[in-house]
Amino acid sequence: MFSRLTRPQAVAVCAVPVVALLATAAFAPLPFSVAQPGMTANVLGENQGTPVITVSGAPVRKSTGQLRMVTIEATGPDAQVSLGDVIGNWFRTDRAVMPRDAVYPSGDTVKEIEQHNAAQMQQSQDAATQAALKYLGLSADKVKVTLKLADVGGPSAGLLFTLGIIDKLDGDGSGGELTGGRTIAGTGTIDADGTVGAVGGVALKTQAARRDGATVFLVPKAECTDAKAELPKGLRLVPVTTLKSAVNSLTALDTGKGSVPSC
Repeated sequence: MFSRLTRPQAVAVCAVPVVALLATAAFAPLPFSVAQPGMTANVLGENQGTPVITVSGAPVRKSTGQLRMVTIEATGPDAQVSLGDVIGNWFRTDRAVMPRDAVYPSGDTVKEIEQHNAAQMQQSQDAATQAALKYLGLSADKVKVTLKLADVGGPSAGLLFTLGIIDKLDGDGSGGELTGGRTIAGTGTIDADGTVGAVGGVALKTQAARRDGATVFLVPKAECTDAKAELPKGLRLVPVTTLKSAVNSLTALDTGKGSVPSC
């Protein structure tokens, strides 16, 4: 026979499994990744001692400005992210808690994910070369472009690669630099026809860009709202939809002629 528990005793007994459940949840792995601003690289210069862009078959210009592609760093696909990690980073402006499937392909092994990101980077580089040469009216049979950027995967550097190739080969088209001597950063995918696509993580990328000296940030127009969310002071957002719109905006910034769109 069971004796009746007093109310305080009943609450105490019920609290035991609740506390145990919370303790388990606090340390159990969750399907999230924690991201933060990553490295940036000047595509007009070198990365880890190797030129990012190498051109043969045509004269190459020198630039005093910079075109910096930007990245985010996220916990690995096999990292254990707990409830404590999620809560601890949720309200930080320099961190983002994201569903793991939004960062990495679902169900793939670490090696497969690395291969997938490397393939995306290669496709991005190929599209950037095609878009740049098409924009300049040059033949791939005569002009050869090699792109190298160590330890970076994915397609989000496509726009900056394309602009870098154009700046090295033609500058602003009138004898000046496409950068206007500025440090310009940006993100966005590129298609061979010059269409710029969204990439994600722009609120963190703007922080990385400003940290490394950028004063202008090219952002896919569809991501203007995200880019403004945590916009660092001193960084100007310029929305783009195509390669032509990006070049026109940079030329207008340099010459002071024409309008420069804003988010």
